[in-house]
Amino acid sequence: MSEQPATSWARRWLSSALVTPARARFGRASLGIESLAALALLIIAVPEQLATARLAGMPPITGFYAFVAGTAAFAFLGSNPQMSVGADSTIAPLFAVALAHLAPTGTAHYVALAGLLAVTVGVLVALVGLLRMGWIAEFLSAPIITGFLAGVAVIIVVHQLPDVLGLPSVSGSTVHRVTTVFSHLDKTNGWTVGIAAAVLTLVVVTERINRRAPGALTGLIGSTLVVWLAGLNRRGVAVLGKVAHGAPSFGLHGLSWHSVIQVFPVSVVVALVVISQSAATSRAFADLGDYEVDVGRDFVGVGAGSILAGLGGSFAVDASPARTAAVANAGGRTPWAGLGAAAVVVLLVPAAGILKYVPIATLGAVLIYIASRIFHVRDLAAVLHFDVFEFGLAIITLLTVALVGVEQGIVVAVALAILDRTRLSARPNVHLMGRIPGTTSWEPIGAGRGSQELPGVIVLLFASPLYYANATHFRTQVEKVLDSEPTAHAFVLDVLGMHDIDFTGCRELGHLLDELERRHMSVEMARPGDHLRENLRRSGLLDRIGADHVFSTVDAAVSAVTSATG
Repeated sequence: MSEQPATSWARRWLSSALVTPARARFGRASLGIESLAALALLIIAVPEQLATARLAGMPPITGFYAFVAGTAAFAFLGSNPQMSVGADSTIAPLFAVALAHLAPTGTAHYVALAGLLAVTVGVLVALVGLLRMGWIAEFLSAPIITGFLAGVAVIIVVHQLPDVLGLPSVSGSTVHRVTTVFSHLDKTNGWTVGIAAAVLTLVVVTERINRRAPGALTGLIGSTLVVWLAGLNRRGVAVLGKVAHGAPSFGLHGLSWHSVIQVFPVSVVVALVVISQSAATSRAFADLGDYEVDVGRDFVGVGAGSILAGLGGSFAVDASPARTAAVANAGGRTPWAGLGAAAVVVLLVPAAGILKYVPIATLGAVLIYIASRIFHVRDLAAVLHFDVFEFGLAIITLLTVALVGVEQGIVVAVALAILDRTRLSARPNVHLMGRIPGTTSWEPIGAGRGSQELPGVIVLLFASPLYYANATHFRTQVEKVLDSEPTAHAFVLDVLGMHDIDFTGCRELGHLLDELERRHMSVEMARPGDHLRENLRRSGLLDRIGADHVFSTVDAAVSAVTSATG
């Protein structure tokens, strides 16, 4: 009897959480518009998924598997009707570099580890969605994300250099790859360089003329035809060669718990990037399209896509801002656009053998173009203009990712973000307050409305929690103000922003009260919250100040001082 209510509850939850929202998202479809959006998505997805699979060190066909798995899972489990999920060049180099240390790239064990990593990433991302822990991604500030993506862009470009120059593949660190390539420039293949340059130019020019123009797909088809008809593969132009294009085999094979332990650290890194990019993409296009999204459900959808991709022999997936923009610009408003594109890709899989003559240089050129899209020079310049310190954090993150490693880069990025926030909270300013003429309102001196100090009364605002990192700084700043006004006889502390105080903060505030007593100054406190009052009471400071010296407004505190001395 107890199973029936449980089953009923599960059905109700499934209906409210998945079925009803999915029905609402699918119900607004216009066949003509959604078909055009599917075509626009397909034009971008085909060359991009092939190129990203190569960047990931995986068989080319697995890029198609990733796109189909990510699209299908997100269509039914996610909330954003426009977002495209599939193989993504942001995360591909992250796990490719790490997995290359565990197994030779392209081997069966490497592919198996990539599948395991995809499942692990998917579970982590889905759990973040189910447990509503998306705030984890907010530990990375905008400047640090900019630096991180720029570092990833550098990695992508460096990895493609041998492919677009016609040189043998190079492994190792970024510096080693660059020095090796430059030491072998005399061995570059002119045909390969010409193909890469032509495709890159075509993509850039068509993008500037019309973003909907199929520059990458045209370059892929055109360069393939040129290589096939002219027999350039016999002149040193590397091609994909025979492409396995059967149905995917489901499951994880030849792995152990030791394998899970091996891939788990990089899985956490990839999951964090997926969470950050998916949340940013979903929210950005929801704002542009004026519709509501549930980011937690989006994480579940993206996570399920990675799990399905990993079990299908592919690799981790992520939300794509570029592909999502293609759907949105074409007018797509429902998941039918993504599913339509995925259906066409499924039909293309049996015919993937025709990809035999696709030049490796073409895929390299496409990836270099993608890298240029995530290296945001304008954002870096904006950060530099805003704050040199935050710009330094972005550059440190960029260099760590590009030169040391992606895992180390993400650790450094999180550490720098926390360090930056700690730096700011540890050095807050105290603000000297003045009354706005003709009112009972007080604001910091110099705020622009002619606020004026009251002779003999120092009014200070400390708009931050008082804790161990800033307590000494607080007392030092207050004492400097006291020294600058030796004739003052009253001190009013506005604690509106001091919503918390720890033991160290209480001790320093006690020392300040000692100093004010030595100077024979009366002490008033304005606008404390209930939590602060309780901490002050437990520390004994509330009794020292006196309950009758605590006021709900700054003006009331100042009025009490002036009436007592008047």
